[in-house]
Amino acid sequence: MSTWINLLLLLIAIPPAVVCLYLGLLTLLSARLPRPQPAHRRLRFDILVPAHNEAAVIKRTIASLRKIDWPSDGFRILVIADNCTDNTADLARDAGATVIERHDAVRRGKGYAVEAGIAHSARGGRADAMVFIDADTVVTPNLLSACAARIEAGAEAMQVHYGVLNPNDSWRTRLVTMAYGASHAVRSRARERMGASCGLRGNGMCLTHALLKRHPFQVYSMTEDLEYGIQLGLNGVRVHYIDEASADAELVSSGSASASQRQRWEGGRLMVARAYTGRLLKAAWQKRSGVCLELAMDLITLPLGYLALQIGVLLVACLAVAVFWPVGLLWLALPVLMLLIIMIHVFRGWQLSPLGPQALLDLFRVPFFIAWKLFVMLRHRGNKAWVKTKRNAP
Repeated sequence: MSTWINLLLLLIAIPPAVVCLYLGLLTLLSARLPRPQPAHRRLRFDILVPAHNEAAVIKRTIASLRKIDWPSDGFRILVIADNCTDNTADLARDAGATVIERHDAVRRGKGYAVEAGIAHSARGGRADAMVFIDADTVVTPNLLSACAARIEAGAEAMQVHYGVLNPNDSWRTRLVTMAYGASHAVRSRARERMGASCGLRGNGMCLTHALLKRHPFQVYSMTEDLEYGIQLGLNGVRVHYIDEASADAELVSSGSASASQRQRWEGGRLMVARAYTGRLLKAAWQKRSGVCLELAMDLITLPLGYLALQIGVLLVACLAVAVFWPVGLLWLALPVLMLLIIMIHVFRGWQLSPLGPQALLDLFRVPFFIAWKLFVMLRHRGNKAWVKTKRNAP
């Protein structure tokens, strides 16, 4: 009986243990990265802002982009007013952007808007690379100089740090900000240090036109950015992480608006994981590709709340076994160690976030947050369409 119990506990423990080892390694490698400077300022950029009914925030975003420290003739702001029914296009023009209005009742969603913007930029033939910024974002002035430095060094795909513009609006935004600190800063620093691909996050990504010509952007899922980054990895192109520049987007703080946003992110990621994990593992084996192996590892890494839930199940199983067999007490050390690794990973994420010490108290809300996320995912499990997130009132 003891052998079967050990085997059962081992099967429960392996998935979260492997992920915790991975997260522990990334945490150890999350020191600050080098910050190269461009040798010259001659590269030309098109900054693409896909916008669907973004009248409340589009002027702020364009104002931020106009403050970028780069020669004024070296970049252009392109706004794709995609199926807008408000005055987003007029406001963007008034703010100084070049506006392309797109109306297509069938081909809807960010992926189609991005594809149209890339085609417009390519026809112009003036830009060496494109930077993609969400319509609710404020960027740091060094955005283009940081991208230029990597392009000069040979990079073709880059992702700047994706931060939060309103971290202290609610306990939800604080928890997500800490999660961003862990997944966007801690893990991306480590992945860059390992020579892996940090993946694309849609907001703050930079792609050269030479790359886009070889590998056209033709993805239209709920997480088109994640999917395209994986396609690049399968084709031997890694995404370089830029730590010193940032694109900070606005998080919604209300529960109803957060629900649609959460479902889009996590539901879309789950679909991509199902479609690409096997392909990545196969490519990692056949091509001996560390980039593909690490991308697969990232895909099978569940959000921290779900990982903690897995470990909780293991902990309960060990306690239940210990009531009848002493072997359960020996197994207890493993889930405790895994929880410790997660706590250190989250604490490192908090360190790299703009939050103060008081935000750590919000960690006591994590069980409620996990339950809420599970409810959202189960309630909307059949949704595969892109749904715009409702903004907070200005």
